[in-house]
Amino acid sequence: MQTLELLAPAKNLECGIAAIDHGADAVYIGAPRFGARAAAGNSLDDIRQLCDYAHQFGAKVHVTVNTIIYQDEMLDTLKMIQQLDEIGVDALLLQDMGVLTEVRAQNLWSRELHSSTQCDVRTPEKAYWLTTLGFKRVVLARELSLDEIKAIHQAIPDREIEVFVHGALCVSYSGVCYASEKCFGRSANRGECAQFCRMKFDLLDSNGQEIEHQRYLLSLKDLCQLDHLKDLADAGATSFKIEGRLKDINYVKNVVAAYSSQLDAIVKAEPRKYRRASVGHVQYNFTPNLKKTFNRGFTHYFLNGRQPDIASFDTPKAIGEFVGKVKEIRGNISFNVATVASFKNGDGLCFINDDRELEGFRVNRVEGNRLYPFGMPEHLRPGMALYRNNDRAFEALLARKSAERKIYIVIAMEPVMGNEFREEPQGVKAVVNIMKTKEVDGGLIYQVAEVFKELKLEKAKRPQGENIKAQMSKLGDTIYEAYQVELLKGMETYFIPNSILTAIRRELIDELTKANQKQLDKSLWGGWDRTLFNNGFGFSQPGEHRLTKEELTWQPEYGKWGYLYNIANYDARDFYQIHGLSPVVPAFELGKNIPSAWDAKTQEEYDENIEKDKANRSMQPKYTNEKGESLLMQCRHCIRYSLDYCVKRGGKKPTWREPLFLQLGDGRRFRLEFACNECQMNLYSEK
Repeated sequence: MQTLELLAPAKNLECGIAAIDHGADAVYIGAPRFGARAAAGNSLDDIRQLCDYAHQFGAKVHVTVNTIIYQDEMLDTLKMIQQLDEIGVDALLLQDMGVLTEVRAQNLWSRELHSSTQCDVRTPEKAYWLTTLGFKRVVLARELSLDEIKAIHQAIPDREIEVFVHGALCVSYSGVCYASEKCFGRSANRGECAQFCRMKFDLLDSNGQEIEHQRYLLSLKDLCQLDHLKDLADAGATSFKIEGRLKDINYVKNVVAAYSSQLDAIVKAEPRKYRRASVGHVQYNFTPNLKKTFNRGFTHYFLNGRQPDIASFDTPKAIGEFVGKVKEIRGNISFNVATVASFKNGDGLCFINDDRELEGFRVNRVEGNRLYPFGMPEHLRPGMALYRNNDRAFEALLARKSAERKIYIVIAMEPVMGNEFREEPQGVKAVVNIMKTKEVDGGLIYQVAEVFKELKLEKAKRPQGENIKAQMSKLGDTIYEAYQVELLKGMETYFIPNSILTAIRRELIDELTKANQKQLDKSLWGGWDRTLFNNGFGFSQPGEHRLTKEELTWQPEYGKWGYLYNIANYDARDFYQIHGLSPVVPAFELGKNIPSAWDAKTQEEYDENIEKDKANRSMQPKYTNEKGESLLMQCRHCIRYSLDYCVKRGGKKPTWREPLFLQLGDGRRFRLEFACNECQMNLYSEK
């Protein structure tokens, strides 16, 4: 049976709890430091609380420590990882091979390790290599097709595959984007991306002729695979990841609810084939609608091959849902909309004007389909498409208690009779268990809890069945809901004071919670101890799975640009040397000041030189080709194809000559290389 996990983002504790409440099987959250979203760090105490809450439902908490780590940060990083292990975190996402090396060498982690999407996994060969190093799960590049995912699954059938299914898309393969670092000194590999790909560019030919003017040529639509979850599961994916560790709580609620409902439908249709990774039934107080929360328009990306409409050249901002067209404008006061949608005062609307710019405004008053903005947008015209990117009524629904997650239980009660010398009842036995059905079974084995209450039972004057059931069903703020209360052996004929029933119920739930926690500890973490982690599971020891340089060249670009391996510390340097890489080139982020400490052979040498390195932060002409260029991006998105100039795929013949350049408003240019054999577009900085 295949387990399906919905993995949700959490920028903080509140968002993490909301994700669990709305149906997530796991959440991923930033560590206090060194996560790939520098603005989304969380305290150890908050992460501990999230673990405690999630584990009640058999859900997991993954923590991201997926930046590259500089040498002077290594000790703090390892100490933090050990603390995360101690508070019950279920999985750690890593990018840096130096961190992996030390974690294994020092036995700092006792649970699952996942390779981050920053590891740039595009091929079966790289996925397999990562699993030999100790990773139980591999997070794949967003750009892959179903066939490519299936091929990776066939290469690592006993390991888990995690795929992104929703949210923002990076135009470059993750982990090998250096544009933000080059242009703004903010490294994506350090969690500080400056959103270079959401900026305006002119597209120029080799003669400086302008092909496109001030458009968002690298800005992609948002990913949405809601209708392809089963296809992904059949291809071998087991975890379905929602992007958004900087998104607000309403975004998390809506998107998690939509995807959880879809996974439930898949499990319900084929209960012998699929099951959810956690337990609990969610009752929603709203109908999820992905169009009503932040989106730039949706795309399936490359899941079924190259598609023409994956980019959003007019705006990098959220446009929301289409709600109609402008029909009539009355002066500078109001306009009418041809629509079936309803509006509320305060709705946020937007449109693309004649200059292909996004304009937004707020609705002040609504009279049917006639809208009165706070200020009439200057460029609004009849016939223009209108979008709603802030639905006040929907946001109000989400702001209230929008869902409740409960675990169904069945309680059985019966009188306990005396021995052969005393036939009258001696007390009450109550038994409780998790209700296991195809809809709510998360695949975890829960123990039965049992309570015996010794008391003298007396026959009731009238049937007590309804009262006993009502009292035993009062589970209040617990995570349980009594799906059924069974009264056996004439239990309903005996009178039991409500105070006694309350005491039995409370003790029963306490015992159930304890029993479940013991079982969950085994289910979540059983078998993944430090000894097995380092010596079992077929994981190689350092250097055991040594590769040739050709085998380490995952894509052609890796053979040309050594900084793509993101080697930022001694352990990573030694790791790649042991595994066959030569020469070893320091990370791009270190290229602006190649540390004199880099060649140190001991910690003492490093300590002597590190202060000098810190003082020498000026940009130097490092890591360039003979033209003085640096490779900044590798993209499956192709501007030529999107503009219908791909002759290979039936596009029109260009009237301009290559090379093409993207130019920022400040005049900085970036050369585009179209590697048609790989169907890839590369972006280079100019000298």
